[in-house]
Amino acid sequence: MSTSQSEVGSLRRLVLKHVRDAFTDQAVIEREWRNLNFTSPPDWSRAIDQYDRFVGLVSGTGAAVEFLPAAPGTGMDSVYVRDASVITDRGAVLCRMGKPQREGEPSAQEAAYRALGIPILGVIQPPGRLEGGDVVWLDQRTVAVGRGYRTNAEGIGQLHELLGDAVDEVIAVALPHWRGPEDVFHLMSIISPVDTDLAVVFSPLMSVPFRQRLVERGTTLIEVPDDEFESMGVNVLAIAPRKCVMVAGNPRTRAALERAGAEVFEYDGSEISLKGGGGPTCLTRPLGRG
Repeated sequence: MSTSQSEVGSLRRLVLKHVRDAFTDQAVIEREWRNLNFTSPPDWSRAIDQYDRFVGLVSGTGAAVEFLPAAPGTGMDSVYVRDASVITDRGAVLCRMGKPQREGEPSAQEAAYRALGIPILGVIQPPGRLEGGDVVWLDQRTVAVGRGYRTNAEGIGQLHELLGDAVDEVIAVALPHWRGPEDVFHLMSIISPVDTDLAVVFSPLMSVPFRQRLVERGTTLIEVPDDEFESMGVNVLAIAPRKCVMVAGNPRTRAALERAGAEVFEYDGSEISLKGGGGPTCLTRPLGRG
């Protein structure tokens, strides 16, 4: 059965935004990267090459890939398409971004979704804030939502109301201060489900109640070592149960996944992931999984 309320089912359809349409060119990169808190300016030509290789990995699953067009009011961060919306079995919830520089992204996604025939379930309204990187489906009827600098209690409450009886439970997960409000930090910075009973996690930044909840659910936790957290070892995209994509350069996490029976594919993310703080889950907005 196809569903949008899953992080681990086989990809059937997803949305991407090509780096050409998000970064635009090297001049735009030089103008925007500091204000968006990239660690350094991506190299335009290398970014295109890396992104094309990434597209090849996800399209190789047989999933239908839809590309968001370039749009006014969006910048380099819009390559991280997961954050501006949440996809449910009843349609898209358009987020209200916690990062002010990204406030134009939800309306740009709305226009694209309507053109693709994807219904709009609702829009997060002020004072609510919600970013898609904070929303993690633990199963089809259970969703965890990080409460931090990008997503607030009002945003979580509005999402819960919009979901209605499409879910049994919305779990609010307190996030740590870590490096403060300017840092890129979502719930998906510390957990990536890889199967219904397997997840990659960074426990040092995970709340005790949430970690205990995962263990009680019977989830096997792949612990990312400290030296692979910064290189995005925890940001892993399931393209099917126990079949996943991750940023190259995290050999210990990869080995742990393989010991757990997962098949792992890697891509070079130096320009498109590491500099902007967005791994493969951030670069993709799944629309349907089977």
